[in-house]
Amino acid sequence: MSATNRVVVDPITRIEGHLRIEAETDADGHITRASSAGTMVRGIEIILRGRDPRDAWAYAQRICGVCTLVHAIASIRSVEDALKYPIPPNAQLIRNLMIAAQYVHDHVMHFYHLHALDWVDVVSALKADPKATSQLAQSISSYAKSSPGYFADVQKKLKGFVEGGQLGIFANGYWGHPAYKLPPEANLMAVAHYLDALAWQRDVVKLHAIFGGKNPHPNFVVGGVPCAISIDPSHPGHGNGPHYRGGQEATAVSMVGLQTVQNVISQMREFVDQVYLPDTLAIAGFYKDWAARGEGLGNFLCYGDFPTKDMGSPESFFLPRGAILNRDLSTIHPVDLDDPQQIQEYVSHSWYKYSVGDEKGLHPYAGETEFNYTGPKPPYEHLDTDAKYSWMKSPRWNGKPMEVGPLARVLMLYAKGHEQTRELVGYTLKTLGVGTEALFSTLGRTAARTLESKIIVEAMQGWFDSLMANIKAGDLKTFNEKQWDPSTWPKHAQGAGFTEAPRGGLSHWIVIDDALISNYQAVVPSTWNAGPRDAAGLPGAYEAALQDRHTLYDPKQPIEILRTIHSFDPCIACAVHVTDPDGEELIKVKVR
Repeated sequence: MSATNRVVVDPITRIEGHLRIEAETDADGHITRASSAGTMVRGIEIILRGRDPRDAWAYAQRICGVCTLVHAIASIRSVEDALKYPIPPNAQLIRNLMIAAQYVHDHVMHFYHLHALDWVDVVSALKADPKATSQLAQSISSYAKSSPGYFADVQKKLKGFVEGGQLGIFANGYWGHPAYKLPPEANLMAVAHYLDALAWQRDVVKLHAIFGGKNPHPNFVVGGVPCAISIDPSHPGHGNGPHYRGGQEATAVSMVGLQTVQNVISQMREFVDQVYLPDTLAIAGFYKDWAARGEGLGNFLCYGDFPTKDMGSPESFFLPRGAILNRDLSTIHPVDLDDPQQIQEYVSHSWYKYSVGDEKGLHPYAGETEFNYTGPKPPYEHLDTDAKYSWMKSPRWNGKPMEVGPLARVLMLYAKGHEQTRELVGYTLKTLGVGTEALFSTLGRTAARTLESKIIVEAMQGWFDSLMANIKAGDLKTFNEKQWDPSTWPKHAQGAGFTEAPRGGLSHWIVIDDALISNYQAVVPSTWNAGPRDAAGLPGAYEAALQDRHTLYDPKQPIEILRTIHSFDPCIACAVHVTDPDGEELIKVKVR
């Protein structure tokens, strides 16, 4: 394949981290082969060696600047699994609320600020009639901000940006590309809601600040959550500080803080119901052709999450665990994270090396993080995609590449007969006038994220009600100090901590020897989805999806690639280390 037939997108923008896509096309522009490369390296696993496992979450949380909470959750769950450390019911409910808030916040922000611009022509909004835009908005939703004057103000603001040459975050879009199909009024409505979502997200992060002290990087603790609960009406606390186990409650969560949490849940639900869901359906109606491309693997994996009992009881998970193979929703395959044959990582096409040989897979408990860079020195034109070409490993479940994320979870709920999911999926397919095969596509993946947001935000109310019921019954416990003394720990222990992060199944694996971390491995959602081909030549989810009926209209403006890659909501920061433009390391962190 000559260089003229290879399209390179580097970096993929509007994501967290560094991702390169190289797509090979035939004479008609059809993508025949795609390669996904994480272009920088993560070193958190190495940094964690020799540290106190109770501190691991604070380091692991820095793996990403977006998914901070979920990495902390997976980390503390790995320690709790290794040490058989139970947590109080209130802590479980608070964790559920915090994870769920991350879902809704993340999904809304991704749709409007990272993915919608693949479908919305911002500059076209200048041609819209604000009155007609108002009529369109009011026809699909009862959202309050839908007057002609409101849309006229947004249009005026946008016009000022354009005429002043200050498009800013909108500057590098492929505006005017024939792949954009929305009428100007729909574009103006979407731009207005883009701006509304920016204001909305500032309020919803208060939930993390109340329970975790701050956002981003909220606080956590092995054995529960770091916030006490106070029912003293004179108590001034509001949940913006650490948990004082010595009885000091100046910063405990008060009833005022809990009322704020209730208000945040209501705000989330209102925005999802009145803005996010209607917009998704309205925009998707103009892009039905994307319901027939962009699937790829047909294999889906879920770890499960949101327990009503404990993490050792998968049957109690609100989001079920399991694997789906070859689109077959009639069979859910069991998933065992401790089975060394089920989950393995391969490095045959990754810039790492294994002591057992690069063609073999390793279970994360035995995982190795040894760098072996054999690629070209940046800047470079092309990667050798037949050799090693990515800083991401290739995770496999029973030897098979799997897709993780909202589509996998919605399919799992649907296959398990979850009533609300079946109703929402049915309503969406009927509204768009497409069949169930549309679920397995770029459009289906994007719609699944929206439907999941509605499912999760409604579940939040139930968890909050259960928390309030416990408090009213006198149960205020949020932390368990059992086994806090390392002298009580076994000499050797290992545990798998997992969560269903917004982008998919996330797992942290810890090995503890003599009360210190001897091995730590994180298998993250974008490693499952964005990883390179394995030793058998099987592509990862991104690669397979791009090879599924994609034709580039203009190789210099490959919006088709962006649409499918963004439908996964990539977050490659999980594979990032600090280097200078020449690839030289800038910072070394020594473990003392």
